[in-house]
Amino acid sequence: MPTNILHTAQAKSIGGRDGHIESDDNVLRLELTMPRHLGGRNREDATNPEQLFAAGYAACFGNAVIHIARQAKVNVGTISIDAKVDLFMNDEQLPTLGVTLHANLPGLDQARAEELVAQAHQTCPYSRATRGNIDVQLTVTTDAEVPAQA
Repeated sequence: MPTNILHTAQAKSIGGRDGHIESDDNVLRLELTMPRHLGGRNREDATNPEQLFAAGYAACFGNAVIHIARQAKVNVGTISIDAKVDLFMNDEQLPTLGVTLHANLPGLDQARAEELVAQAHQTCPYSRATRGNIDVQLTVTTDAEVPAQA
């Protein structure tokens, strides 16, 4: 284990996909449900692991973009990252994840925005942890409006 740990997060899952999760400090307490199309009850008051992964990846990746922009002395203003996590069966019929990250950096030149996002993808801890394990697709816009996710 590394000795220069910057932060540790700890959570517990009780009951798997139809249970609940809680962080060790009790700040995060969420009910989980299996989506209906996967055979679950699809409760409206619950989330699922893919949503949690999407939220964490979006937040971490957004911070990586901001960090890279600061280093380059580029003012990115308010950016947004939409993360879509797909759960699918791979060729070996094993459940697999795929991620699409859409970065919106309003007001920047498209080429510069793409450059910052590509650099962020090299440094983001989530991107580094998933590299070579799951397919991650990146898209970048510079519009004031973020396109709707399909």
